Amino acid sequence: MRRISSLTLLAATAVLPAVPAHALDNVDPYICPTALHGTGTNCFFEAVPQTYTMCRQVKSIEIMEFGLAGAQQGVNGAKTEGCIEKHKRLIARPYQAALREAGRNKTRVQGLQTLYATWTRSLTELTPGPEEFDAGYKQRVTHPYSAFDAQIKLLREPPPTLAEAKPTTKPAAKKKPAKQ
Repeated sequence: MRRISSLTLLAATAVLPAVPAHALDNVDPYICPTALHGTGTNCFFEAVPQTYTMCRQVKSIEIMEFGLAGAQQGVNGAKTEGCIEKHKRLIARPYQAALREAGRNKTRVQGLQTLYATWTRSLTELTPGPEEFDAGYKQRVTHPYSAFDAQIKLLREPPPTLAEAKPTTKPAAKKKPAKQ
């Protein structure tokens, strides 16, 4: 057997580049499939509807098992509550990465905060109301997707530049009095 000297081993490992720490390391690939090559903001945009869908499906199973009225009685809502808590933890890294990427852009930070607030409110509203019917419930719990899409679309669009924000209008021409 051939022995590898510690000097040779040290030289071989010194050539390898150091892998930089990435803000999205340890992000669940189910909520953010592009985490390895995407930005924190893109990961957050993927995670919002994905995690909402997961908890919505858990609540749907509880409703199938116990009905709309019984889905929250006793411990029947525990699976959904667990799902919500789990995904609040899982989305924390993408959300914080998105906020860091927004930097000092107040408009962008506020937009991300609004999206996060919409997401958390939507999760808490997965619980059926006491007098709610099936069709109304199903319509209500699908509504957040359009809110997510609209807010994400606004955040993806670049803000207008100063030249675009100010309309370029010429002053009105002075009318000459008509000759009589």
